[in-house]
Amino acid sequence: MPFPFDNSYARLLEGFFEFTLPTPVNDPQWIALNRNLASELGLDLELLDSPEGLAYLAGNQVPPGSQPLAMAYAGHQFGGFSPQLGDGRAILLGEVIGNDGLRRDIQLKGAGPTPYSRRGDGRSALGPVLREYIVSEAMAALGVPTTRALAAVWSGDQVRREGYEPGGILTRVARSHIRVGTFQYFAARQDPGSVRQLADYVIDRHYSAAHDCENPYRALLDSVIERQAELIAQWMSLGFIHGVMNTDNMAISGDTIDYGPCAFLDDYDPSKKFSYIDQQGRYAYQNQPHIAHWNLTRFAETLLPLLSDDESKAVEQAEQALQSFPDIFQRALAKRFCAKIGLHDHTAKDYDLVHNLLSLMARDEVDFTLAFRSLRELPRESEDSRFITLFAASAEVKKWLTVWRSRLQQNGGGEEKAKLLMRQVNPVFIPRNHRIEEAIQAGQQSDFKPFHELNQILQHPFDEQEEFAHFEDPPKPEERVQATFCGT
Repeated sequence: MPFPFDNSYARLLEGFFEFTLPTPVNDPQWIALNRNLASELGLDLELLDSPEGLAYLAGNQVPPGSQPLAMAYAGHQFGGFSPQLGDGRAILLGEVIGNDGLRRDIQLKGAGPTPYSRRGDGRSALGPVLREYIVSEAMAALGVPTTRALAAVWSGDQVRREGYEPGGILTRVARSHIRVGTFQYFAARQDPGSVRQLADYVIDRHYSAAHDCENPYRALLDSVIERQAELIAQWMSLGFIHGVMNTDNMAISGDTIDYGPCAFLDDYDPSKKFSYIDQQGRYAYQNQPHIAHWNLTRFAETLLPLLSDDESKAVEQAEQALQSFPDIFQRALAKRFCAKIGLHDHTAKDYDLVHNLLSLMARDEVDFTLAFRSLRELPRESEDSRFITLFAASAEVKKWLTVWRSRLQQNGGGEEKAKLLMRQVNPVFIPRNHRIEEAIQAGQQSDFKPFHELNQILQHPFDEQEEFAHFEDPPKPEERVQATFCGT
């Protein structure tokens, strides 16, 4: 068996999904197989990397032990509630328990229509498959909790979007695909029994420590809030913009999920957005913590019947939990950004130093990654040129550097410890938008060399790779990506 399936979702949560078979494609071909991830999952690599394995990951055959299904969920999309969404182009093959003992979902994206497709074709164009593979694996290498990409397959078929495009199928791996919207689906149907059943399942699978708490459901809410606050702080510290933070795109596990019109900042602009469909900037870079808090409020609403039989007490419990988010997020954000400037022991006032640097970067439209990349070299007086030349007003930057160096001297370990810390948290390479577009454009012409090269580089984001130094560079004006798309 290529996948040693143990399908708890299908076994325990009847009524939370529809059994759905993938729809075969005409001429599947390998684009990529993530051998390292397959090994971590304890999969049979020889069988997986065979015509039979290709047939499984293209949706042309159902693997033994699989119970293919499409999950039901609802969600707020750009603030408007849709009571029924569900997996419209994704089919969960089943769950496996990896070598580390953790349970993970194996899911096909783009494997054909499901009962939740809402007149869609259930397919994915090749571009979104390549984008999600590149970015999710890059995020994993950066240490961000995320879904993973096990494989990318060229379907051999065309899909119709604005025009006709080559199709692809992504095999996604996740700690689970349960979302805030999954809870909303049953809450909207006034079905607290199913909400409780789902909450119990989530506690068993993701938050087992909640069993030992006086109120396990309050502990669940607290835990999800904490994980999301930590996750968003990590996004912000890397300049990552998710693009579509709808409640159906927020995973209860605390992982990054659904890489649609995602992008990384080039020039630092807190109001920056890339998603073509986000015309009002609801999910812009600076809004992400506020939207996460808003989404978590929707999650808390679904848990009210579980928090207490007394409605007023339930609301009080939810409000207490939600009030913790800003402080948890700000502490996590300060810790990560202070680390980016080399402060391993930081105080609340140290974030002022970060804020002042970010203000200079925003004013002069300085590349986010390159600024911290240059700073991580810990320039002394005679070596300041690379960092300073990124800014228009060198006098103010030199003044900031003077204050920064003075603060480093007060931080135990001095410059050497700071330099080591900055090298650990400030990447040299990120999946820059123009590089992703290059890989997608080449892939659509059947040339996957840029895709593989980019993936190779991004697996070691904190290491200098001299032969790929040009991948550090921000885009030239004509290379800038102004809009990204979700692919549906």
